[in-house]
Amino acid sequence: MMGEVDAVPGGPKRAVRSAIGVAALGDIVFGGWDIYDGSAYDAAVRSRVLNRDDLDAAAETLRAIVPMPAVFDPDWVRNIDGPNIKGLATKWEEALALMDDIEGFIHAQRCDRAVAVWCASTERYSKLAAVHESLDAFERGLRESHPGISPSMIYAYALLRQGVPIANGAPNLTLDVPALVELAEREKVPFAGKDFKTGQTLLKTVIAPALRARKIGLKGWYSTNILGNSDGHVLDDPGSFKSKEVSKLSAIESILSAEEHPELYGDITHKVRIDYYPPRGDEKEGWDNLDIFGWMGYPMQVKINFLCRDSILAAPLVLDLALLLDVAHRAGESGVQDWLSFYFKAPQPRGTAPVIHDLFRQEAHLFDKLREFGHRTGRLERS
Repeated sequence: MMGEVDAVPGGPKRAVRSAIGVAALGDIVFGGWDIYDGSAYDAAVRSRVLNRDDLDAAAETLRAIVPMPAVFDPDWVRNIDGPNIKGLATKWEEALALMDDIEGFIHAQRCDRAVAVWCASTERYSKLAAVHESLDAFERGLRESHPGISPSMIYAYALLRQGVPIANGAPNLTLDVPALVELAEREKVPFAGKDFKTGQTLLKTVIAPALRARKIGLKGWYSTNILGNSDGHVLDDPGSFKSKEVSKLSAIESILSAEEHPELYGDITHKVRIDYYPPRGDEKEGWDNLDIFGWMGYPMQVKINFLCRDSILAAPLVLDLALLLDVAHRAGESGVQDWLSFYFKAPQPRGTAPVIHDLFRQEAHLFDKLREFGHRTGRLERS
């Protein structure tokens, strides 16, 4: 949905799009990996996100997209499995196989360059370990199939080694390990993450700044979701839910600072729940209850019921991130792209910079960076 990204105040949309050199949609080819076999059309029918009229309009294109065998480990994602898996002896061999896939895809599709967006399932929660602290330790861990290296880290390693920018759309510990930051900076590759900000957290990062601006106090924020698609099934596992919970909890405490306003935000109770409910499919429902207080401490409440379509909200973000990371790469950017925080629940900061969660501050940062690209380069090549 580039219409949202290129609507920079102060200039026509088309002029901004041209100035920063956004690739034309007709010049893009799509590919990827999946644990399930069959074409992208088969996957779309199985997912039941789009109606058949919309799917059939793109059937020829979707049937031509056949996923490559995936790197998958059921220890990291426990509630799903599939037949289209590489199943190699070591994680090092898997990384090499992914690099071959990337190189082969670029050659077969006659691409000038590539960008990757991680849209796979949420992995179980993990913490930084010694194997993640340096690139040498990480590569040694790949050769030894260290249990602390997840499939998403193997993908990220392979993509960065091949010079491919990547965005992490899941809450996994992946691009935020020092070893992969080191690799991205060595290879001069931009990346961004993590966890797409699509539904409930999007609203949180809109409402919380309004409470702060009007100095309205918050005692508690309770959030629950019902979701019936494969993402909901994966998140029914406590390990995967923990990764998502940590990501979803991060925004409120950052925006509503207890240090700045202890009398308003010093004792917030913040709860998040996700329940797998198969009848709902991709049509997620989020319920929020806010216990707030105003002048003289008088209590009030806010209730939100957000009936949304999970994949419909996420798909435009995937495209925006791919196009903007491509622009960043051609502009010579590398490492963490914190100006893309607008798209993420748990944005990865650059170095020791503070994490910004406020959607409006994130939007301003995004547009400032796009203006910088236009001014700095004059016009990026669009090929």
